[in-house]
Amino acid sequence: MRLLFEMDKKDHFGCTRTFTRNSARSVIIRDGKVAMVRSMKYDYYKFPGGGIENGEDPVDAMIRETREEAGLAVIPETVREYGYVHRIQKSDTDPDERFVQDNFYYLCEAEDDPVSQDLDEYEAMESYRLEYVFPAAAIMKNRHAADSPYNPMMFEREARVLELLQAEGLL
Repeated sequence: MRLLFEMDKKDHFGCTRTFTRNSARSVIIRDGKVAMVRSMKYDYYKFPGGGIENGEDPVDAMIRETREEAGLAVIPETVREYGYVHRIQKSDTDPDERFVQDNFYYLCEAEDDPVSQDLDEYEAMESYRLEYVFPAAAIMKNRHAADSPYNPMMFEREARVLELLQAEGLL
């Protein structure tokens, strides 16, 4: 899979441990809009998807997470690799730990009718909601996200992927 870009804060030198948590995300496009999960609590957008469990295939993780978070049933035969974003930085919670994450993005289609979400505790607390949104609106929202406990690199990552999709004529 091709590297889309790297996000390296260059603040992790001297860390003695590394924590790696890769993720897989879906890119579902309909009528010039992209399926995104919106946090109603913190008011930001993210591509449906999430963490890859130990031993889990990234495509299987993307399909599972998209179903859980967005209530979208991905059509497996439509899945195509898009690219990945490599992120590395000092942990937000442990000054001795380096956080490394490859975020794998897959272009795909989903069934027309959503199914019920299966949110975990923090996702339910954030009131995740599926929205088909124009890229410019999601980019603006993420670049102005405030009052969130999350690292701003997550919001910028999603905005930059949206910009790439636009630049490549996919949106």
